[in-house]
Amino acid sequence: MKVPHALHEGSWPFDQPKNCAAITMRQVLARTEPILLVSHDADDHGWQFIGSTDANVGDGRVVSLAEIMQLDPTVLEIADLPPGWQAVRTKIGGPWTRRLRRGTSNNEADLHSR
Repeated sequence: MKVPHALHEGSWPFDQPKNCAAITMRQVLARTEPILLVSHDADDHGWQFIGSTDANVGDGRVVSLAEIMQLDPTVLEIADLPPGWQAVRTKIGGPWTRRLRRGTSNNEADLHSR
């Protein structure tokens, strides 16, 4: 898989390092589902990359952000997603829609994005 040009130049677009643990689903790792929901936590700046089925604990997997980029380089488009926000799309390659994560106040999201 091709690595986005920006990564060849040594820049890393996420607010966490390449080796930071991120949560995804076994279906995403198996490439049977695309990443359709990305969530960036306000409390710990963690990242989740979810497929099309409802996420459950049994399907959860821990990977690095670099592994996610290798699986789906289009997540680079939302690497600047502020903590406390989510991005959703209907299909791989489709446009991302950004939204404040439910349960996160605007003040909390503002505080953590500084």
